[in-house]
Amino acid sequence: MRLHEALQLVTELGAPAAYALLLWWFTTGVILFLDGLPQATFRSSMAIATAILLPTLYVLRSSAADLSVSGAYVAFSCAVLAWGWLEMSFLMGFITGPRTHACVERCFGWRHFVHAAQAIAYNEIATLLGATGVLVATWGEPNRVALWTFMVLWAMRLSAKLNLFLGVPNVGEKFLPAHLQYVKSFFRKRSMNFLFPLSVSVSTVVLVLLAHKYKTAADPARGVSYALVSSLLALAVLEHWFMVLPLPSERLWNWALGKRRDSVGVDFLSQKDAPTQSRPNSA
Repeated sequence: MRLHEALQLVTELGAPAAYALLLWWFTTGVILFLDGLPQATFRSSMAIATAILLPTLYVLRSSAADLSVSGAYVAFSCAVLAWGWLEMSFLMGFITGPRTHACVERCFGWRHFVHAAQAIAYNEIATLLGATGVLVATWGEPNRVALWTFMVLWAMRLSAKLNLFLGVPNVGEKFLPAHLQYVKSFFRKRSMNFLFPLSVSVSTVVLVLLAHKYKTAADPARGVSYALVSSLLALAVLEHWFMVLPLPSERLWNWALGKRRDSVGVDFLSQKDAPTQSRPNSA
């Protein structure tokens, strides 16, 4: 691709990319902010989120038949909001897993992996049900943006969780609220793991393919659809790089984290020479 073609592509991607960026940044910040409030507020927050979710699902279903540019934006937004509900349900402790305590220091290997899976099992089941619901809602309809968006979010979150389990330099412990501190026992702090290069390579290839689809789209609506989904995937790839690069990613949400970034739990860095180094395959 020539330089002027690349610049033209970036310019054309500007509006949907900016929208995806702002929606990702703002919804993530709202969830982090609400999750940092006293636990007594969690039921009210989830009740409000659920009240928003119900009409969102209805609009998501309606947008599946809309092949306009606005239909692409609506479907994308609905999928992100539905995903946000699932994230809130986990971070606030409503839908997590049967295991709600940390692993002992010497737990490693397959047993440790099973314990980690138990800590998030219910939320993964809820996510599977959510994906199934989006698939059913868009089945046989021309606008599949909501399904693409949801699947990108799910795949990249699963990749992130596996990389955190296998080990990365930046485990993002400052994003965990006090009531989920036990989850840190399933993170491992290390320079690199075998999965990370594969994760970013595969996702980058998919990103390039989506960008090509955008460039060859038959109409503006289809082009915006690919632009929104590819922009979200690019942000997910960036989040993966945050796990290995010395960048203070939490500064993006300083307004949402507030005092929690300095007060929640024990700094994980002070624990890096404890259990994390005594278990070759564990946190």
